[in-house]
Amino acid sequence: MTTVQRGWPGLVRRLIDRTELQLLDVLDGLPPAWLDEPVEPGTNTIGWLLWHLTRSHDRNVSELHGRPQLWVDAGWHAKWGMAADPDETGYRHGPSQLAAFRSPGIDAVAGYHHAVVAMIRGYLDQSPADDLSRPAFSPTLADTVTVEERLVGVIMEGLQHVGQAALLKGMLERRPA
Repeated sequence: MTTVQRGWPGLVRRLIDRTELQLLDVLDGLPPAWLDEPVEPGTNTIGWLLWHLTRSHDRNVSELHGRPQLWVDAGWHAKWGMAADPDETGYRHGPSQLAAFRSPGIDAVAGYHHAVVAMIRGYLDQSPADDLSRPAFSPTLADTVTVEERLVGVIMEGLQHVGQAALLKGMLERRPA
């Protein structure tokens, strides 16, 4: 029997784990071409949404954990054919960037997300009980907020984007042939 982690780290872990399960559900049975198939020109694709949410989790929690991002440090950027830019998360991408984005495939999308979830679990396992109130600079907001505020953003972004990806999958499945 596994031990359930209690307190705020346990809650965050369960939400991150749920996001990963939902992400894997989206990828299950998904034709690889649909990763980069917009339902309308200039809109987010499933692949972009899942990459963006994973980049956000990687950047935010790596910074909270005080370690290099997996995107750069573990070379995940190379699988996407992108620069090792720790600031590139898709934030503020416009229609031309969305149209140019290409996913490396379902296995890479799932693999990067799984690696980030493992890193987040490591952070949560080592977090002191009072870590939520610690000041933590947010480069995206260009402001110092608390760890709690950054984690709320991570969780919200993950749940929103995986839900959007599931909606897009449903829309693509219902498209006339």
